[in-house]
Amino acid sequence: MTLFTGITQRVVNTPGLSVGILEREGDAASADPTKTVVLIHDNIASSLFWMPLMLALPRELRVIAIDLRGFGATEHAPVDATRGVRDFSDDIRATLDALGIPTTHLVGWSLGAAVALQYALEHPTLSLTLESPVSPYGFGGTRRDGSRLTDDDAGTGAGAANPDFVQRITDRDESDEAPTSPRTVFRASYVADGYADDHEDVWVESMLSSSTATGNYPGDSVNSENWPGFAPGRIGVLNTLSPAHFNVSGIVALDEKPPILWVRGELDAIVSDASFFDVNHLGRLGIVPDWPGEDVAPAQPMVSQTRDVLQAYASSGGAVTEAVFEGVGHTPHLERPEEFRDALVAHISAVHASPATDPNPPTEAFIIKSED
Repeated sequence: MTLFTGITQRVVNTPGLSVGILEREGDAASADPTKTVVLIHDNIASSLFWMPLMLALPRELRVIAIDLRGFGATEHAPVDATRGVRDFSDDIRATLDALGIPTTHLVGWSLGAAVALQYALEHPTLSLTLESPVSPYGFGGTRRDGSRLTDDDAGTGAGAANPDFVQRITDRDESDEAPTSPRTVFRASYVADGYADDHEDVWVESMLSSSTATGNYPGDSVNSENWPGFAPGRIGVLNTLSPAHFNVSGIVALDEKPPILWVRGELDAIVSDASFFDVNHLGRLGIVPDWPGEDVAPAQPMVSQTRDVLQAYASSGGAVTEAVFEGVGHTPHLERPEEFRDALVAHISAVHASPATDPNPPTEAFIIKSED
């Protein structure tokens, strides 16, 4: 894989999986574990997406980016979607155990944020940074309160994946010849219109490292009597976020609540209250035919659901900050790298500061703050 100067890659052998990680040259393995930051990537991506941030973070931090199973340099083992994202979070724990890291600051991007939240439900965590996070109730198929629209979660999971996009990943298509080519999807969905940098080939390489083998992306689907005619199966990445299998709203009840930084782009096309990856929203727009209407198949209010859960988290004693970047899409750490870095560093620093210290993070907007 293409690595930036100053980044190294190795494989960590855990009891169940060989896991690829990126590290920064010069970071000490014996560094204070409370100053360790672990980065978890999104779906159809890998740890490569984190390289600019890794190089930009202060040297007093140890920075590690982990490839999830079926992505990057990690073994392409199948994913049991009936466990939600627990296969992924268990792999993170096993990797940290192998590295001798008892606790850490977790940064998760979209799917990675879902994994980070699941991890925090089960293991001590110093802080959470949720970038463009999937709703705490999964992806698609729920009302604002998290209740499921159908018993079989019709319209969610692997059946929503575009077959031509999947085939182009399998074929390692680097072109921009079609709307479904990974490069075109990156430009149209990962970042806001007009964004460009010199490393697009690396980001496409990262996307193409995704496994489309059985049990990885996207997974299996089954027929449904409910619109639009399919429901999630039991294996594969997209099915992990079906509301039947995934719900991390229980973070509100955690006794020890790690402080949360929620970072999102105002123009995110993937995670929003009107997501272009939500079949119900596409039905409302007439893109998917025969939509049964708002009462039966409303779009999932993803951002509103996240805000509701995080407001409840703050009300029950947790510290929550929301940073919204104007003109930014699904990937704030690429599109606004300095602002993202500053917000993250301030968030981590606040964990180690005295209660009287005001870190005053220089992000654009803070919408939710704990009264504590």
